[in-house]
Amino acid sequence: MSRVGKYPVTVPAGVTVTVKDNVVTAKGKLGEMTYTAAGEVETRFEDNLIWVKPLSETKHARQQWGTTRARINNLVRGVSEGFSRKLELVGVGYKAAAQGKVLKLSLGFSHDVDFPIPEDLKITTPAPNQIEISGVDKQRVGQIASEIRSYRSPEPYKGKGVKYAGEQILRKEGKKK
Repeated sequence: MSRVGKYPVTVPAGVTVTVKDNVVTAKGKLGEMTYTAAGEVETRFEDNLIWVKPLSETKHARQQWGTTRARINNLVRGVSEGFSRKLELVGVGYKAAAQGKVLKLSLGFSHDVDFPIPEDLKITTPAPNQIEISGVDKQRVGQIASEIRSYRSPEPYKGKGVKYAGEQILRKEGKKK
């Protein structure tokens, strides 16, 4: 049984939510987002709480119950607070610079990598070896962070590459004579 789906999503002040035919629309200070829930669950909005309930006891309905509740929670949290992900560049000469609508990455290749910044996200570089990605959609922020990290994933011997802030890189011992 879902443990996530049992709890309601609380709607903070400053966020307006409408639920109609399993389509949840949240509007807050950072923007507006909609989510269409699966047909196996029912969503209702009452007293600043969004409740999600499965319509049957099948396995798929119960899976959708927890998933729908988590997605709605991310939707409400996204329009009120937003999400951010931080990346660190580790290595000699590795640096990043946000220039207009392009993120320029120097990652030890013979050329710089130009990553186009999406319209719905904000990418900043507080330091040459740090990247901060922020936006309303949690999935989108994580996806873009993963794409930037994939250009040069951290390697296990020296730990060089693009890593998430706070990520622990498992280090290997080098060759011995």
